Amino acid sequence: MTSVRAYLAEFIGTFALVLAGAGAIMAGAKTGSPDHLGIALTFGLTVMVVVYALGHVSGAHINPAVTIAFAAIGHFPWRRVPGYVGAQSAGAITAAALLRMAMGPIAGMGATVPTVAPTNALILEAALTGILMVVIVSVATDARAVGGIAGAAIGATVGLAALWAGPLTGASMNPARSLGPALVSGDLGSLLIYLIGPVVGALAGGVAYQVLAGRKAAPGLETIADLVRAQAGPHTGRMSRMSRRGRPRSSRPAQAGSTDSRRL
Repeated sequence: MTSVRAYLAEFIGTFALVLAGAGAIMAGAKTGSPDHLGIALTFGLTVMVVVYALGHVSGAHINPAVTIAFAAIGHFPWRRVPGYVGAQSAGAITAAALLRMAMGPIAGMGATVPTVAPTNALILEAALTGILMVVIVSVATDARAVGGIAGAAIGATVGLAALWAGPLTGASMNPARSLGPALVSGDLGSLLIYLIGPVVGALAGGVAYQVLAGRKAAPGLETIADLVRAQAGPHTGRMSRMSRRGRPRSSRPAQAGSTDSRRL
């Protein structure tokens, strides 16, 4: 049941990303607003919101490249990768289909199409995703980082990348984000760039952070909630359970010679 909830969270998160991000591109083409800055902010803010809203459920990968990279560096079980990637892809396709129904075939359904040479686009997408993955691994899985800023840091990275690289490659950094609009619009000519580049970049970024950190990040931190618990210390889980039960046992008068700390 936990896996089903995680898959549903990944579906919803990726659906929201494509609906808002690609929808902003289509709305801009149709009405002139939002402009490039607004589109970049839409992508970044959507990622931030999804991380804060769903990070404790599934880790809020919402990106097959991130999922694959997490598995490659030992932060995520390989057996769950197909389910995550499938849910992310389904969410992106569903959002693109809904946008087509709502606005028609405008702006290629927000598809990512490079304005630079394909090889250059591939390199840029790999580099952008590598930087993004360094940020993700740092703030979302390393117990030494400040986990509370994970959503803001990841969202800001996406928004900044979209600001300068959006006009060049679309700044996808996400195979699912490119797959959905490409399939629904039928424009598959550049799709391989966005399937290969982000995966290569995410793998490189994950390894690079391990080298920078000087050690592997703490194992078992698959979600934002895991990180917060790890940072808060070993008593956090117990205190949470006490709050759910109501009055903690330690509130009863201590018996002579007893040790209250063992009741916490």
